[in-house]
Amino acid sequence: MICVNKEQMPWESGMTVRDVLDRRNYTFPLLVVKVNGEVVSRQAYDAYQIEDGAEVSVIHLMCGG
Repeated sequence: MICVNKEQMPWESGMTVRDVLDRRNYTFPLLVVKVNGEVVSRQAYDAYQIEDGAEVSVIHLMCGG
């Protein structure tokens, strides 16, 4: 199991950041993803593998006026 924004999610071998975003339907274009406190660059989403037991935070960036 992994924890995504404080909710449990099943873990699978080879799971990447992109897999988590797709399974949780995160489609907002401006996201910040942290895995165990480490910021993952957008370019690494397809390759960055998530380990079993990881803490993943997905933050939507918003701006306003």
